Amino acid sequence: MEETALEFCSPSTGFFSGYSLIAPGTAGTAVALVIYCLMPELTPVAWAVFLVGLFFVGVWAASAGEAVWGKDPGPVVIDEFVGFFVTVAFLPPSVALGIAAFFLFRILDIFKPPPARWAEGLPGGWGVVVDDVIAGLYGHLLLRAALLFWYG
Repeated sequence: MEETALEFCSPSTGFFSGYSLIAPGTAGTAVALVIYCLMPELTPVAWAVFLVGLFFVGVWAASAGEAVWGKDPGPVVIDEFVGFFVTVAFLPPSVALGIAAFFLFRILDIFKPPPARWAEGLPGGWGVVVDDVIAGLYGHLLLRAALLFWYG
């Protein structure tokens, strides 16, 4: 299928990281990690607004990507952005935490603990994004528990 310039530049590809020939989901998460490391510290309200906006942009972009490439295609990595940012949201910003979140989120996204695998069956972009949100929530809770364990 021939892609138009708009389809090629879709936000669903996560700054083109979804076109990576090797592990596009991991490449997308790596780009999200770089963005996280460059972001200013956010207030809880700013995190909430950012996550809600990113979630709905993600659902829209993933739906658009599916219309071009089919069900949950490789180039669509906006869901990895959403899941990674759910993992690190509201936590103290640090590069070390971001790196831990990167690995934790990727493992959880690959293994898809319940109900993440079920959520993949949701229609359109909802299924693409919601399973990553669930993986991100698991990652977030595990990081919070680790921080509580190490720092009290």
